[in-house]
Amino acid sequence: MKELDVIKRAALAGGKILSAKFGKVGYKLKGRANLLTEADLASQAAVIRTIKRAFPGDGFLAEESDPVDTGNGRLWIIDPLDGTTNYAHGFPAAAVSIAFAEKGVVKAGGVYDPFRRELFLAELGRGASLNGRRIHVSAVPSIPKALLVTGFAYDRAERAEFYCGFFAEFMKISHDVRRMGAASLDFCWLAAGRTDGYWEFGLKPWDVAAGGLIAREAGGRTSDFSGRPWQVGAGMGAETLATNGRLHAPMLKIIRRRIAAEA
Repeated sequence: MKELDVIKRAALAGGKILSAKFGKVGYKLKGRANLLTEADLASQAAVIRTIKRAFPGDGFLAEESDPVDTGNGRLWIIDPLDGTTNYAHGFPAAAVSIAFAEKGVVKAGGVYDPFRRELFLAELGRGASLNGRRIHVSAVPSIPKALLVTGFAYDRAERAEFYCGFFAEFMKISHDVRRMGAASLDFCWLAAGRTDGYWEFGLKPWDVAAGGLIAREAGGRTSDFSGRPWQVGAGMGAETLATNGRLHAPMLKIIRRRIAAEA
């Protein structure tokens, strides 16, 4: 698939910039806890430039610019630096995330972690890979045997107790809960069997499009908190649950119960 080849080249181009600028850039604030660095913008420019060379007529939905809809039904969904807060503080957990969607269906995705030199790729119906080797989600059968992952939305200062309530609930019954701060890597590590379940509120399409496909193609399941598959659009990722499949129903049950209790 030509689009997947372009994703690979674009992700590596963006990752090269992230590596070169790591520890050398400051940041400005888009919100209290929403950071932007020079590396975000430079990586995005390199990613879009690479894609445009191959597909000049396609549209873009990228975190650091206004959306571009060319009307041909083809859309590239880009997070040029997922994990900006980590990156800005010198914490090496960040990635470039790129997905290609056609007529509202994500067909291909790639996530590149420049610090571990790990390139995760997936094509719809053809499985997922890490550095060219097939990957698959874990076979962990239940939450009490699971390692879970979460993240906190940008309104975490205002809703700290709400988000931490879910964290506490799962911490009490799982092996443990992690918070890495880069949604694309949360999906990919789930896909590789390193973790077993992941939930988060308040994500955007560029946070979930590529990683979600990688998780599904590795045998996992993704949905909102009603259990419905995402649709490409503005609300994609607002409620995010990704699991190895076996944990999906029990995690949904706990999440729904907690939401109802907070209502």
